[in-house]
Amino acid sequence: MVTVLNHPLITHKLAIMRMEETGHKDFRENLDEIASLMAYEVCRDLPVKDVEVKTPMGLCNTQMLDTEVILVPILRAGMGLVNGIMDLMPTAKVGFIGIYRDERTLEPVEYFAKFPKELAEGVVLVLDPMLATGGSAITAVDMIKKRGAKNIKMVCLVGAPEGVEAFEKAHPDVDLYLAALDDHLNEIGYIVPGLGDAGDRIYGTK
Repeated sequence: MVTVLNHPLITHKLAIMRMEETGHKDFRENLDEIASLMAYEVCRDLPVKDVEVKTPMGLCNTQMLDTEVILVPILRAGMGLVNGIMDLMPTAKVGFIGIYRDERTLEPVEYFAKFPKELAEGVVLVLDPMLATGGSAITAVDMIKKRGAKNIKMVCLVGAPEGVEAFEKAHPDVDLYLAALDDHLNEIGYIVPGLGDAGDRIYGTK
């Protein structure tokens, strides 16, 4: 299932990030804030357990989370979504997947993978700002599934229809969350209108 989070605050902050003149500091700060806003919706159905706590006024029957949350950013741009989510869930654990896109073939190439031991039992949020061709996201989820993960969510900032279609076809059991669904991919595989290269804009590289 694809969920596009058309929230005014998300759209406003994403508009700032899209601007060509936005520098890496403002780009990164708005990405942190969007990640936090998206986390509310992405985590809406996390499993909970009944607990009893003692307040200053007496006992309260309530609920608390009943699962490990594991963030898996796709390096390097996916790291830009980690801090905003961990602000809300500081006990979340973090795994890493290194995948780069071959500039000729546009196909993903793996170069690094490291995960917490709770990967198979927890809820895994795979993070990548851009869902362009879908190749990196599909490869990342393939890798995570091979290591036993069963409850996986894909969290992206901006997606292209081509990437969404490819991801849904490859992983129909994984929920996909987007801040925006853009128009199309151009001839070099970039999202249009998009926001450029997210990794370069996060870290101030070229």
